[in-house]
Amino acid sequence: MPKVAPYGSWRSPISAGMVAAGGVMLYEPWLDAGLAYWLELRPAEGGRNVIVRADPSGAGRPVDVTPAGFDVRTKVHEYGGGSYLVHEGTVFFSDFADQRLYRQEEGGEPRPITPEPPASGSIRYADGRITPDGRLIVCVRERREGRDTWNELVSLPADGSAEPRVIAAGRDFYAFPRISPDGHRLAWVEWDHPNMPWDDTELYVADLAADGSVSGPRLAAGGPNESVFQPEWSPQGVLHFVSDRTGWWNLYCEGDGETGEGYENLTPIPAEFGVPAWEFGYSTYAFLSDGRIACTYRQDGVHHLAMLDPATSELLDLDLAYSCYDAPYVRGAGTRLLFVAGGPATPAEIVSLDFSTRDVQVLRTSREVDVDPAFLSMPRPIEFPTEDGLTAHAYFYPPANADFAAPEGELPPLVVHVHGGPTSEATPEFRLATQFWTSRGFAFVDVNYGGSTGYGREYRERLYGQWGIVDVHDAVGAARFLVERGEADGDRLIITGGSAGGYTTLCALTWHDDFATGASYFGLADLEPFATFTHKFELRYTENLVGPWPETADLWRARSPIHSADMLSRPMLVLQGLEDEVVPPEQAEIMVRALEAKRIPYGYLVFEGEQHGFRKAENIQRSLEAELFFYSRVLGFELADPVAPIEIHNLPA
Repeated sequence: MPKVAPYGSWRSPISAGMVAAGGVMLYEPWLDAGLAYWLELRPAEGGRNVIVRADPSGAGRPVDVTPAGFDVRTKVHEYGGGSYLVHEGTVFFSDFADQRLYRQEEGGEPRPITPEPPASGSIRYADGRITPDGRLIVCVRERREGRDTWNELVSLPADGSAEPRVIAAGRDFYAFPRISPDGHRLAWVEWDHPNMPWDDTELYVADLAADGSVSGPRLAAGGPNESVFQPEWSPQGVLHFVSDRTGWWNLYCEGDGETGEGYENLTPIPAEFGVPAWEFGYSTYAFLSDGRIACTYRQDGVHHLAMLDPATSELLDLDLAYSCYDAPYVRGAGTRLLFVAGGPATPAEIVSLDFSTRDVQVLRTSREVDVDPAFLSMPRPIEFPTEDGLTAHAYFYPPANADFAAPEGELPPLVVHVHGGPTSEATPEFRLATQFWTSRGFAFVDVNYGGSTGYGREYRERLYGQWGIVDVHDAVGAARFLVERGEADGDRLIITGGSAGGYTTLCALTWHDDFATGASYFGLADLEPFATFTHKFELRYTENLVGPWPETADLWRARSPIHSADMLSRPMLVLQGLEDEVVPPEQAEIMVRALEAKRIPYGYLVFEGEQHGFRKAENIQRSLEAELFFYSRVLGFELADPVAPIEIHNLPA
């Protein structure tokens, strides 16, 4: 029989150490010359990123390609992505230490093919593609000098015999340089401040010469109120791309002569076939040799992997044992697909699917889950009322532990998790960090507040001009909804989030009294510095979210929690990486000073060597245990297992 113990004090088989060190992050799959490649982020190796290779048929064990001492990661846009490519067994990648491009022959050692920058890491490369003959690479380059940053497209010899040539410049941002199968044409996406890539972008096509120069660029798609995502050439040389001109990210192709508009919507349904391009290298669709297109999409909060036949417009979901395609990476070659997939009880996996044999192989799993399913909480999607008669979305996880039950009549504390971005989304994929809470007797809700993706452009733009309001109302609305349904204790509500989610957390704890406590991971406390001092990619993002600067400076100040510090009354945990260039440590420090001035209980942890998001296993473990310890002291429940304590300032004895 289950033991009776208060919620929050249940003994769990899922430790913080297991969450931190038990797995890897899998992303950026690649198919080349009959072999599968992908990247692994390994917290146990200090957050190092390694290129791994395997036979896609599942024969043999995966092997590391990049040797020790190299970390495959680019810092373009600070968020990176698109950090490597492969051509006939030769790997090209960006090394995190100096940000130069390296070439590694099969069986050889990496050697740099780009010049040494004037300052370490000041010239960065990302999102590269190589011509079919293997002679030329085209990629995004970012140059930094002091506080000035320039983004451009460059071409360079793949052997490093000459310096990069600038082939497109003058716009604020470039992405998705894609070379046609014959090597003679180049497509790319570009845009300017204050837009982000999910706002207004333009798709260009130009002729690409053998010497790496381009000529005759023409606008193919995009413009005001249109986001173009992932241009790609079919094996037959037809340009495809994703656009949200209908209000939904649908898949298009060029060459429709019937409408005279030069493009055709291949997926005219209210569903999202694209994602916000926070990182480079995303791929939500891929071609097979028979002309069909494999694509992932989201509709009504449900993930799909489907096959599209352009000739008949038939879109058929694949019958696979996965329900989450959160990592937007799908690659195709010949009759084979390579993708990242998972589910609520299945950690993310690198999956190979051969359509000629129907053979499905799991090449790598992100983590082995040695936990009885009876200790795992299964999410369910919820839709709940929010402000102005609207509804918002979330995934709810009830407490789950086969060994324990709560005293009769007791309701669980609720963790309200707010995702970052804020143009991003919560998904129901397996996360051991979520199960860490639910297996201890916490309820957990992952909120897709207005502004999140996966529900169309109109839903995504709810946050414009309303950041710090709509997201907070929706986080509060999710908590109230679950309290009213009798699934959470209204006196023990917790809110937590990182980055933009940290900002929402700070706003909720400042201007609302629904939450008893919360934790901010590298959250924004003062918006005003971000008008002039943050990295280039997001430098004017806040203008869309709040208002134009400096015309609405008063509004920026009013939306900054630090300027309403007199309203603070809730205990708070603040966690911060000391090398964060997106949300610098000063943002955490000003909030901590305000908490101390009001003598409000708080905890403050900083982590050396961490940037915007914690990557080292020991820091992930420490932060998670710190949250649990902090909540136990603030909410007054006993912990089943001892954890390393943290100093809580101003907590009454």
